[in-house]
Amino acid sequence: MSLTVSVVIPARNAAQILPRCLASLKAQTRLPDEIIVADDGSSDDTAAIAEQFGARSVRLAPKGPGAARNAGAQLARGDLLLFTDSDCEPLPDWVERMTAPFTDPRVMGVKGAYQCRQTELIARLIQAEFEEKYARMRQLPQIDFIDTYSAAYRRATFEQVGGFNETFPTASVEDVELSFRLAEAGARLVFAPDAQVWHRHPTSLIYYLRRKGRYGYWRALVYLWHPTKIGGDSHTDPGLKQQFLLAGLAGLSLFSVVWSLWGLMLTGGLLLWLLATTLPFAQRVWARDKGVALIAPGIHTLRAIVQAATLAIGLSVHGLARWLGRGPSPFAPRQP
Repeated sequence: MSLTVSVVIPARNAAQILPRCLASLKAQTRLPDEIIVADDGSSDDTAAIAEQFGARSVRLAPKGPGAARNAGAQLARGDLLLFTDSDCEPLPDWVERMTAPFTDPRVMGVKGAYQCRQTELIARLIQAEFEEKYARMRQLPQIDFIDTYSAAYRRATFEQVGGFNETFPTASVEDVELSFRLAEAGARLVFAPDAQVWHRHPTSLIYYLRRKGRYGYWRALVYLWHPTKIGGDSHTDPGLKQQFLLAGLAGLSLFSVVWSLWGLMLTGGLLLWLLATTLPFAQRVWARDKGVALIAPGIHTLRAIVQAATLAIGLSVHGLARWLGRGPSPFAPRQP
């Protein structure tokens, strides 16, 4: 008996980009049994466009992508829930390749991959970062991290763990938290590298760093809920822990600069050490994209500083709220 498939797409003011996503889903080698667009408080024609393409739509007050995905999943009738984003264009065999691993009854979740056609340097850097992650994950028999731009879950398992935590107001780490919760519950999650979607990555350095900062702030809350993951996960670059430590030490050493020249030298030395830890990535990328290799060390140094700072802020803010008994719950199932 073949498994039925529901595709859920959260969308907010996506009228300009949603048609490409829906058209690509209508051209699949294995058509989904239904497509659901969860309109997260749009002020444009997002819902109307969804209906023009034959998708089911649900209109919601703006609560964030986690809540939108939960609302779409609640309407779904399929045995499998596939998620992608309104700014993605699944390749023609995406549904087929996302569902193939579920022939193994032990598999409860599947992660796909990004593809990118952009020529801008920042976009190419982001894609190179993802390719590094994919290379690591290809070596693993199972993973503990599924991004929702290309994600699939057995609906029964998704419902059993309560879906996405709706604490996060914007796209950030709601998929990370669900992944960790599933992994801790013993669910088998796997990587399907050939299940790919086209995506347009950010092209602005400021936007890139702001997004990394937002992830760092909210990732702190996830770590408070899932402390065993502080040591690492299947998706995150292991070298980031060293970079965050060096960035934090460099920040603390700034207090000694006012007292002596030795303090300035210490800060400079730590920053140079941090920069040095970014060079292996640049060396690996050099053969296929020299432009990215040249900008990566400086940008990754800035990234580490930003994320270390926002992670520290997040740990302080969320930790204090938790200590005061005012922090959000680590488990927030959707409301019926």
